[in-house]
Amino acid sequence: MWHRPTLLNWTANLLFSLAVVLMLYALLFVVLHLPIFPVKHVQVEGNLDHVNHEQIQLIVSKYLKGNFYTLDLPRTRTAFEKLPWARRVSVRRQWPDTIVVQIEEHQALGRWGGVALVNRHGELFQAASDAQLPVFYGPGDAVKELAQGYASFAQTLSVTQLQIQQLSLSSRRAWEIKTTDKRQMMLGREAAKQRLQQFVAAYTQQPAIAESDWRYADLRYPNGFALRMPRNGA
Repeated sequence: MWHRPTLLNWTANLLFSLAVVLMLYALLFVVLHLPIFPVKHVQVEGNLDHVNHEQIQLIVSKYLKGNFYTLDLPRTRTAFEKLPWARRVSVRRQWPDTIVVQIEEHQALGRWGGVALVNRHGELFQAASDAQLPVFYGPGDAVKELAQGYASFAQTLSVTQLQIQQLSLSSRRAWEIKTTDKRQMMLGREAAKQRLQQFVAAYTQQPAIAESDWRYADLRYPNGFALRMPRNGA
């Protein structure tokens, strides 16, 4: 090897180039970690009704470590995603000194029994809310199905005075509605929306039905429905 000048020159050039690259990397590392690129602003975007200033400040003080270049964006995003009402979060740098955080909040549609909330996408999330929300009951794999069913049934009932307080889906996929004025409607498994539409059509066209004090409606008949009145006027 020592008698091969070309190989020696090539090796020397390689080592010199490697040393230069390492020096430049070290210099860049030092420069980027100097306190000369501070994050001066955290800009939070989104229609926020539940995420508040105090929560944001807590995350900023606890998790935003480093300067504009060294800040760990995935770690920052994960920190914001831990907020109870945060459904989706994105974090990006904005030159020269700003971190932009985009937050999409959950929009509560109902309650999953007494253990969680359900958003409009049919997803469960854990958060506190004192809003008057309908309660959903059903199999564990039916959250999205219940959310979609509620949206459909509530729209159908919107032309009446009836409002859903509780919506249940049995393991056999049979629907049951309880209203805010303590009425119960059995929709069954098949063509539940069509059955409810037929009932609403009769409800709106025949004042006697809307004005009666019925407590129970069985909509599972092929060509109609049955109403049950309170016993002894109770």
